[in-house]
Amino acid sequence: MPPLTRLVRPTTAPIKPTRVSWIAYSRGFAMSTGAAETDTQAANAASTSGVTVSSLEQTLKEKLGAEHVEIEDMSGGCGQAFNAMIVSQQFDKKNTLARHRLVNSALKTEIAAIHAWTPRCFTPEEWVKKQNEAGR
Repeated sequence: MPPLTRLVRPTTAPIKPTRVSWIAYSRGFAMSTGAAETDTQAANAASTSGVTVSSLEQTLKEKLGAEHVEIEDMSGGCGQAFNAMIVSQQFDKKNTLARHRLVNSALKTEIAAIHAWTPRCFTPEEWVKKQNEAGR
């Protein structure tokens, strides 16, 4: 392998586009950040990814026997970032990491299609206690 100094270009020399970027440019492909700029684009992104709040809730209830599921779409409707509160008896005697692994394995295909997933997992007893503390 040549020394690193040979791989570094001087800052004054122009950088030539790579073959792949030149082909994409010449064929009219635009670079995109992937973020939706309008509500219509957000709705289209959500419909193409197939991940919705209701589909996540249904999957968690079916696969984990969740008694209570609250999911919030944090991405503004494009279906790429979710916060979730999940109450299931299957979390009993499991630490936080084991609970998250259980949820992630139940939602393996959905998580692969989204950008951010933040679950908060409780047993029914912990959930009742949390509700009582919040009501004070």
